[in-house]
Amino acid sequence: MRFHSILNGHRYLHNQTQRLSKLSFSTRAVAAFESHRSPPILDSNPDDLFHYTSGRWMHIIPYNESLRRSERYLPFNVQELRRLIAESINKSKHEIVQFKKLAEGGFNRVFQASMLDGTQLIARIPYPSTTPKHLAVASEVATMDFLRCHDIPIPKVHAYSAVPENPVGAEYIIMDMAEGKPIGDYWYSMTKEERVKVIYQIAEIEGKLFSIHLPASGSIYYVKDLDSGTFRVDLPDPQGTSRFCIGPATSQNLWCYERSFLDIARGPFITAEDSFKAGAEKERAYLKKYGRDRHIRDRLLREVFGYRKQSPGLYLQCLDDFLRIAEYICPKKESFLARPTIRHPDLNPNNVFVSRSFDILSLIDWQHCAALPLFLQCGIPEYLQNYGDGVSESLVKPGLPKNMAVLDQRQQEAENEIFQKRLSHYCYMAATVEYNDSHFDALWEDPMMFRKRLFAHASSPWEGDNVTLKIDLIEATKNWSDIVTATAGDGVQPCPLSYPQTEVEECLRLGREIQEVDERFRVSTEYLGVGAEGWVPTERFEASKALEAEVKERALDFAESDFERQMLETHWPFDDQDEQE
Repeated sequence: MRFHSILNGHRYLHNQTQRLSKLSFSTRAVAAFESHRSPPILDSNPDDLFHYTSGRWMHIIPYNESLRRSERYLPFNVQELRRLIAESINKSKHEIVQFKKLAEGGFNRVFQASMLDGTQLIARIPYPSTTPKHLAVASEVATMDFLRCHDIPIPKVHAYSAVPENPVGAEYIIMDMAEGKPIGDYWYSMTKEERVKVIYQIAEIEGKLFSIHLPASGSIYYVKDLDSGTFRVDLPDPQGTSRFCIGPATSQNLWCYERSFLDIARGPFITAEDSFKAGAEKERAYLKKYGRDRHIRDRLLREVFGYRKQSPGLYLQCLDDFLRIAEYICPKKESFLARPTIRHPDLNPNNVFVSRSFDILSLIDWQHCAALPLFLQCGIPEYLQNYGDGVSESLVKPGLPKNMAVLDQRQQEAENEIFQKRLSHYCYMAATVEYNDSHFDALWEDPMMFRKRLFAHASSPWEGDNVTLKIDLIEATKNWSDIVTATAGDGVQPCPLSYPQTEVEECLRLGREIQEVDERFRVSTEYLGVGAEGWVPTERFEASKALEAEVKERALDFAESDFERQMLETHWPFDDQDEQE
């Protein structure tokens, strides 16, 4: 099947823009998937407290809705949770005047309890599918407590259970409700001054985080929450107590699916090199035990590979090659870049709460937080960075065009959007110079972003993609001296990798095709109003599905052969598929 059959469907989809605007699809709202909020569910509908009600799934890449909903279904003892919420602040459950479901994210369900005196508390319960079991809750609670000791603005935890064997029948965290509102509610309407104020505060808080001395990489726990046989490193708090320690990292890619059953090193890691290699060694162990031929997960990309299943053996070779060069690429232990550093794991606008005067009041959602060497933590937060723009990358102070007044409304809106992106990027870097000089120095290291990207690709779960990591390895061979100069002590060692030119050219060709497909598919999902992993707000689901059906029909009309139609039907990205394939 030629890809233009689907592209013609995309062109048809492009012509539906006006229809989409009438349906009020908001890509910004969809982008907030991890923090989307459900309508309040009161005591009168207790069963809805257990079900996922905030959205639906469009069976995308693949994302089987029935399975996603079952993964999030969790009955628990509501009355016992109410009792424990009240008792956590020395009150009676009868003082709770309202109990409702407040939000549902990617890993947790959030409930709000309002008391007679106006006190509001939050109870968070992880889904059955959230991993790692026990450690995710235990680490988040200890991390929040430890960082509060360092004056990081975080809600106070009043009670928790890291195991489901309790009166509620589920793990839970009970904490203060964050004051204020998330800046995501204001982000597209903020003035220049308000935006600058928030960005400088973010950099100042990050400066405090980056300055905390940590003896190892991994996640933070209370000593009492880890089994006695679990390897740990003591972590004194500012008061000098011995409550805390560094234990296994809770990073998701170390635990997903059968990976949670592997007997592998997950930390704490004393050296930066061990931390750098851990993700690849995890994936190598997984593929050796569970790996088998499979189609690449993204169905639209299957045409690029001729609809052939991909072999884990090819990826194992890539992982072996990564491990061969890791010691040369990783900063030496005496480098400031090797220092274990803690950072918020998902610093998006919905996790930063501000007052009406835009003072930051709280940072929420520390689940899966782990300390890593500084060179793997550095980077401009995604919603602030503007890489790819020459003005931003040169750190030139941005401004609006001098002829702004004579531009029409559409042109002015476009220029304003460009300016806001450049302003965010510039101000974050300027604020980092002021409050977090070690981070700024790390950002100026030439190979920094490459090393971080290489680590991410080598650590990610294999889903049939044998190209992305290979391209990184090819880049390493081509720019070897520049990449390793910053880490070499007494000279640059020759690169231990070498690939035939025909192999390099074919890999780069596949990479360009993948990039093209990914971009076109991104545009399509935006038009459909589809967010992360195929998520759609419940109230928009039927409209999105109807439009998707029209697109599929149109794409089939453009197919040039029975084979193309068959492949479209078999690999259509918005249909269910066997996830055990």
